[in-house]
Amino acid sequence: MGSLSHNRSGEMDVFVRVVELGGFSPAARAARMTPSAVSKLIARLEARLGARLLSRSTRRVQLTPEGCAFYERATRILADIEDAERAAGAGEQAVGRVRVNTSASYANHILAPILPAFMAEHPGVTLDIVQTDAVVDLVAERADVAIRAGPLKSSSLVARKLGETALMIVAAPSYLDRWGEPRSIADLEAHNCLGFGYARAVDGWPLRGNGGTVVVPATGRVQASDGEGLRHLALSGVGLARLAAFTLREDIAAGRLVPVLGDLDTGERETFHAVYVGQGGPLPSRVRALLDFLAGNGRVS
Repeated sequence: MGSLSHNRSGEMDVFVRVVELGGFSPAARAARMTPSAVSKLIARLEARLGARLLSRSTRRVQLTPEGCAFYERATRILADIEDAERAAGAGEQAVGRVRVNTSASYANHILAPILPAFMAEHPGVTLDIVQTDAVVDLVAERADVAIRAGPLKSSSLVARKLGETALMIVAAPSYLDRWGEPRSIADLEAHNCLGFGYARAVDGWPLRGNGGTVVVPATGRVQASDGEGLRHLALSGVGLARLAAFTLREDIAAGRLVPVLGDLDTGERETFHAVYVGQGGPLPSRVRALLDFLAGNGRVS
């Protein structure tokens, strides 16, 4: 048995923050400590364990092999502690409003169909849903949860992965009858490639060509602010659109949309996360209720 003077879970928490946030200074801000205090805590932890956990030879700290093993165990232990505390507080009723900021595609195809079950399970929770594909400041927008697609930018936000989906280029049969089916990257020059009206992580359509990946600009004559807008434009025969597969399956099965250029697909997948502000105290039960429900019922594929 170790000495009770050691706050082992606290040490693990700070160590995990250093690893996940990439350094002593960001970990110190997250833990509301000074960088010096964080450095000394890690040094004491390493001395007690008799092993070097972090390599400080570069500007960004790196895990040693011993540090990797300790990190994996520490994250599991901290998760177990959180689960135990959550179970102990299970009697706390989830009550109140949760402000949700989500992409229109997720809201229509995933969130809306599962909301009746969530509302039945949590009658004390009300939802305020805002649909937008643009990245927002959760604090400024007073959002509790944001559901987002694509790579996460480095931030102090905490994210829960909701799955990932393939991306497909589609068109309505009426459009293909009028303009023909594109069969190569060169063919796309004669087509209306519908795009988003805001900057994205990859501004264009990555396709296999010339021995590698070619990003084709989606600079058609019409742009839209969200994926659902693009889907409806494609359904109306306005042009080609590249969208998440989970939003297209019913349209493809019904013959309303037709996949094209599948042989040039790079295999890229788009990841969805539920992002929330998790620092500065325990997560409110109403927010935790929604996040737990989404993790179990709101996954994309």
